[in-house]
Amino acid sequence: MMSRQAFLCGLGSLYLSLLFVFLLMDVYARPANNSALKEKPADSKDENEILPPDHLNGVKMEMDGHLNKEFHQEVFLGKEMEEFEEDSEPRKNRKKLMVIFSKVDINNDKKISAKEMQRWIMEKTDEHFQEAVEENKMHFRAVDPDGDGHVSWDEYKIKFLASKGFNEKEIAEKIKNNEELKIDEETQEVLDNLKDRWYQADNPPPDLLLNEEEFLSFLHPEHSRGMLKFMVKEIIRDLDQDGDKKLTLSEFISLPVGTVENQQAQDIDDDWVKDRRKEFEEVIDANHDGIVTMEELEEYMDPMNEYNALNEANQMIAVADENQNHHLELEEILKYSEYFTGSKLMDYARNVHEEF
Repeated sequence: MMSRQAFLCGLGSLYLSLLFVFLLMDVYARPANNSALKEKPADSKDENEILPPDHLNGVKMEMDGHLNKEFHQEVFLGKEMEEFEEDSEPRKNRKKLMVIFSKVDINNDKKISAKEMQRWIMEKTDEHFQEAVEENKMHFRAVDPDGDGHVSWDEYKIKFLASKGFNEKEIAEKIKNNEELKIDEETQEVLDNLKDRWYQADNPPPDLLLNEEEFLSFLHPEHSRGMLKFMVKEIIRDLDQDGDKKLTLSEFISLPVGTVENQQAQDIDDDWVKDRRKEFEEVIDANHDGIVTMEELEEYMDPMNEYNALNEANQMIAVADENQNHHLELEEILKYSEYFTGSKLMDYARNVHEEF
């Protein structure tokens, strides 16, 4: 009679054999890629190395005009934001938050003022800047194959198309011989937009060659005043319905356009409109005339604007300042930890004095 152990081992072997057969069937059942220029799809990491990111850390608005929902956490945690995302244990997160509090509280009076918070926000924003600079060095090397310190539009175009799954050698040969590239409409539209952005990043005198600094502006427009202006123009172009190059409140809250199918979606839309209305009226529209100009939006988007940092500090304090003393105590930050870090630590705030 077969033993229980032998029977289980036999089942395991049978399972692995069947799994291998199914995997082979899946591979051969996949549709063939008929494009003459296409290879296997590029993995997302390679593509992200050379594409301007949709999300810019420490910038209040996304490239598509949406508000950055993680902005408060980015300017409060800096690079430590990833640690809070990865480590979900409340007690450890609480200790980290207590350490951050002590760093922000530079005069050690056990409370954080608006000036202290402003200084901290500027410091964390600069961290994001430096992180982008370091990443850019690696990304620039990836698109500068001959290592001459400059990248031409054609060099970038080849690398971009390769990241989208096209055969790099064949694309390079066709571009060299001025042959037509068979590119789908969506990819061509992205290329056209990138080329406009490339022109903007190319400092005078224009030569369509980007050095490392210009390439940084191309990937991260927040590092360049000229590119910041270009990003603002793009956002206003997308939201401006009457073509006057200004934004009214109705224009600012009209995105996204879509059909609401149920009450849950309606609630989400309502919250979205509420957030945008508040940001427009209280922050972006600096002179409160009901109109946002390019200049106002540019000041709002500039992550190194000290006035904006102070304004943000006051807003962050107002959210958690329960005793209305215009400062933040540790208990208040712990209670409103989800706003500052994305982690809920309220249940652990009551015994804070035992550990701090």
